[in-house]
Parts: sequence; structure tokens; C-alpha cells
Amino acid sequence: MMQRAVRPGETPLPDVQSLASMIKGWERGDHIPGDRYQEIYSRVTGKTVEELFPEPPHSLAAAPTGTVDLSTIPDNGDDDVRRRAALRLVAALGAGATIPPGILEDLLSGIDGVLDRHTDLEEWERVVDDYGRQLYRQSFDSLIPALTADIVAVGELLMKGRSPREQVGLLRVSAGLSGLLAETLCNLGDGRAARRAWNTARRAADESADRALQVWVRGRAAQHASWAGGSHRSVMTMMNEATQIADGTPSSGLARAYAAGACTAALHGDAHTSRMSMDLLKRTFEKLPHSSSEPTVLAFQESQLHWNDAYIRTISGDNRAGAAIDHAWSLYPSTATPPIVNLRLMRAVTLVKEGQASEGLDLATKALMDRPRPVLATRQLVFQLLDIVPDDHRTLPAARELRALTAAT
Repeated sequence: MMQRAVRPGETPLPDVQSLASMIKGWERGDHIPGDRYQEIYSRVTGKTVEELFPEPPHSLAAAPTGTVDLSTIPDNGDDDVRRRAALRLVAALGAGATIPPGILEDLLSGIDGVLDRHTDLEEWERVVDDYGRQLYRQSFDSLIPALTADIVAVGELLMKGRSPREQVGLLRVSAGLSGLLAETLCNLGDGRAARRAWNTARRAADESADRALQVWVRGRAAQHASWAGGSHRSVMTMMNEATQIADGTPSSGLARAYAAGACTAALHGDAHTSRMSMDLLKRTFEKLPHSSSEPTVLAFQESQLHWNDAYIRTISGDNRAGAAIDHAWSLYPSTATPPIVNLRLMRAVTLVKEGQASEGLDLATKALMDRPRPVLATRQLVFQLLDIVPDDHRTLPAARELRALTAAT
């Protein structure tokens, strides 16, 4: 009933299993639902939020002395830490710099120490969801500091020990954050660190027993392995592992797994497997909920479906690649820089294959100027383009510039 109460344009609720766990926690009194969930409860029950969730009769400030657990109140040493954090915060803001990770945590630790008896899992889930969207709008370098600080914070909460429900929720959050960190590290070119982060994300997802998350971690890792030039066998193994865990249940992670299989098969000249995986991807996509057009790596949307279709047609030399590229491009908002840059590179590849090498090189160079740090798929497309450029064009300034741009990252 709560899922059906979500209105068009609003962010969909978690899957049934996760939502049921949250409802049980609310009914046990583990914590009070957040504002969004209070509103949805109101729609389902036909009562006002005020009726369902009245203000407590006594505020925390009016509580008699002795009701606060003194073990959570920091000592004078912690006061010194907070004073130093305040000075560093003022200095950073005065210099126009980004606030370094850890300062706000130190500054707010006294308040958090009292309030931190229960974990706001809804807020942490929103944090993960927001990072999934920011990856399409911001540079990876700018996201790393905040992302790593949040991973540290969740790790500390896990080590403190929570109720079984909260521990499972924090494991889901840590799996999501670790997967998003792996995403950024992959695209920054640090393959070793990315593999370590993917491994942590996979283990945390498995420990949480959240099937959709388990499938997503493997599906997204398979996509990155495909773009990074992983072997046909290794990528297909990851895809098969994701499909086995999914056991026929559609999810964004399963769609990504099939996309990885389709792309890597096309790259290795296995047209039959590529078509078969693409058909499975389309059938999975048809069964997914679609409530937002804003790109996110945590979901799988129509724009991403057609991006993969355009990608496969481009690298396969399909004469319908141009139309597929145009259609996919039309589905993305202008702020989605990485996928749009890659679509422009696909167009450049098609131009070179059509005998317009100079035009293709110029278009690719201009595209990379909008994305000075190429992501994995970008590098792969540039390498493909340079591989098919005629010999008499390899020394052109645009070709040299493309090689320099990809070699420098």
C-alpha cells in the first residue's frame, strides 16, 4: 500500500523486502519514520501526520537532569577537539576551500554522541541515492573526499554495534557506498584500488542478504570489467553469477549484468551472444519500474538502455548505429556529461568507418574537451577510433591530441 501511495515524479520506495524490514522497525519503536515516510503513512491510513505522529509531551531540553546517558557526553579532551575543528572550519570557509573530511564530524560529535542511539537508515539510504546521481553531474575528484568520509562514518557505526535490523541496514549502505567508491576509482584509472572496493562492496552486499544489491554490485562490476578490457570469459562469469543470484527477479543490477555481457561479446566478435544478452536486457528492462529520467548508476533507465544499444551497434559496425546514437542522446539531460561525451565519440567512430576520418577525429577531440578526464568507456571508444583511423591520418594534430588526452589520465 505504501509503494502504491508514491506519486508520479517522487522517488520510488525501496524493494518490498527492505520496506517490510523498515516497517517492522518502526512498529517495534526502534525509531520514528522520517518526514517522507510519515507523509506516505498519512496517505495510506487517511489520517493526518499530526494524528499519526504527535509531538512528544516533553522535549529533550525539558527532560530532568540524569536522563541523558553520561557515557555519551564527551570529556574536556573532546571539547578541545571540537574547538580546533571549529577553527579549521572557519579557516577553510574563509579561504574559499572545501571543508576537509572529518572536521564537521569532530565539530558535531557532542550532539551526535547524545543522538546516536539509533541510526537514521533512511537518511543514509538517501545519501547513497544522491551519490548515484551526482556521479553523472560532478567530477569524480570532487566526490572522493565526501564519499570516503561517509564510508568511514558508516564503518564506525558498524563497529559500535547496533540492533540486528540496523546492522543489516548499515551493511546495505556500506555496500552501496563502497560500490560507488569503486565506480569513481575505476574511472580515475586506479584499477587495483577499484578491485579492492568492489570486493568490499560485494562482501557487504552478501552479508546484508539484499538480493537486488548483490546483483547490482556484480552487474556494475561486470560493466566496468568490460570497458576496462577484461577477458570475455571473466566478464561473462560475473554476468552469470549475477543472473544466478537474481534467479529470474528483474532489477537494475540484472539489467547491467546483461548489458555487460552484450557489450563484451560484441567487443570480442561474438555476435550471437551479444544479441542474446541484449534481448535479455530488453526483457528485463520492460519489467523494471521507471519513475525518473535523471541518470543514476543505481538504477537502469531508458536512456541507459538505448546508450548500450548505440554502443553495441557502433562497435559492431551496424549501419543503424547513427540513428541509435541520436535516439539515445535525445533521452539524456544536458547535465549528463559522461554519457553524452561517449555518444559523441560513438558518432566519431561511425564517421571514421564511413570514410570521414578527419571529421571523426575533430569531433572526438571536441568531445573530450568537455570531459578532460575520460571514464572507462570513453577510453575504450577513443582506442577503438584510433585503431581504425587510416594510416595517413594517424599523424594529424587531432589524432595526436586524442592520444595525449587519454595517455595523461
